[in-house]
Amino acid sequence: MEYPGIFLKEEFVSAEEEEFLTKQIDMSPFVDSQSGRRKQDYGPKVNFKKQKVKCSAFTGLPGFSKFLVDRLASIPELSGFVPVELCNLEYEPSRGAAIDAHFDDFWIWGERLVTVNLLSDTYLSMSLETNPGIEVRVPLPRRSLVVVHGPARYQWKHAIHRQDIQSRRLAMTFREPTVEFLPGGPRSDIGDQLIRTALSFQGISVGETSDR
Repeated sequence: MEYPGIFLKEEFVSAEEEEFLTKQIDMSPFVDSQSGRRKQDYGPKVNFKKQKVKCSAFTGLPGFSKFLVDRLASIPELSGFVPVELCNLEYEPSRGAAIDAHFDDFWIWGERLVTVNLLSDTYLSMSLETNPGIEVRVPLPRRSLVVVHGPARYQWKHAIHRQDIQSRRLAMTFREPTVEFLPGGPRSDIGDQLIRTALSFQGISVGETSDR
């Protein structure tokens, strides 16, 4: 079956870089999320239902992510990709961590969802509401990069099943804004602020911010 919309690059980071990123991530507190996950957010506060964005608490992407953002720019499939959010998700089998099939928000987050997969292999499970009998399982090797775009972004839901978490996993997901927030768009002023703040690489995670 033809399945467009997934770009996968194995060994996107080295073992040494993975160790560095893990240590940097673990220096900041996690906050509990849903379905056994824990997270760190570096991004604006978004009310998806009311379509409102608050930038006041957003301090930028973390400094340790800069080399990843620079490396993303060298990939043709990510031409023009400028992230304004990084979400680090921790999956531990002891907590039954998983994420149900879902779409990422279409209003603020743009076409390309970019994830660096750390510490363990897993599968990204793709499904269609119109044909619940079909599931496509995309292998995500340790230290790989996956880009979800096009039909895989807008037509297929994605999930990580509980049985596919065999050991600790860290997922670093970068998101770009939609055209609404880019130059010429109705919210370009907010988008410009988000981009300038994100690329300062002075970010403090939500957990750290709430502790201060």
